[in-house]
Amino acid sequence: MMVGMRSLLRLPYLAILFVFSLPMASAQTSSDASSIMTAVEASHDAPLTTDPSASFWQNTQPVFITGDTFGNPVPSHRTEVRSRWTKDSLYLLYIAPYEQLNLKPSPSTTTETFQLWNWDVAEAFIGSDFNNIKLYKEFELSPQGEWVDLDINLDKMGDKNAWKWNSGFQVSARIDREHRIWYGAMRIPFSSINSQATAKEGQKFRINLFRCQGPEATRHYLSWQPSMSKTFHVPEHFGTLVLGGPVSDSR
Repeated sequence: MMVGMRSLLRLPYLAILFVFSLPMASAQTSSDASSIMTAVEASHDAPLTTDPSASFWQNTQPVFITGDTFGNPVPSHRTEVRSRWTKDSLYLLYIAPYEQLNLKPSPSTTTETFQLWNWDVAEAFIGSDFNNIKLYKEFELSPQGEWVDLDINLDKMGDKNAWKWNSGFQVSARIDREHRIWYGAMRIPFSSINSQATAKEGQKFRINLFRCQGPEATRHYLSWQPSMSKTFHVPEHFGTLVLGGPVSDSR
């Protein structure tokens, strides 16, 4: 069954899983450099900042979201994503140019926003299980600082509580309207991704990065690793997050 992209992301979350959950093989993560994201180690946790000039965000190894879910270039929305990590947390910074924002009226930054994906968001899907790739976590952040996190199991089409899971992740966002760029930062506890392991240099995770951008008539669905589908939920096409070593840090 095929569903139009604009209609797809406005369906209830579980309907998306029902339409697109197909039998999947075990993970075959590409070793191509373009599918690898290396997070730089930080010596300690730091206040979450959306300022890309802050020392915490320097000397990273960013990746770029450059196209849509089928790999077609969308140069006007080339999105930089920087990453760092500590023993407790993964940090992500999105630097997201836009043409026109699609923002939810009356936003709440103190409670989780169900179906936040109907508006402008930056997203990270992260999994630690390389054998059962249908299991992963979903983290979303809006330009207004709204958030939602989901515990995804593509085998559980009837689970209405996926979005009620609480990872404890933190977000910060701001909009630079003069330059038409919004900035979004996440701090994700590693314990929410894999409660059985301690983060360490060289550790790998499965990851993909996304954006939903703009009003419905001109909406873009952007993907770091193309899902080759009209949905983001295709874990066979995730890339790899590697926890790299430290760099010189003046903080």
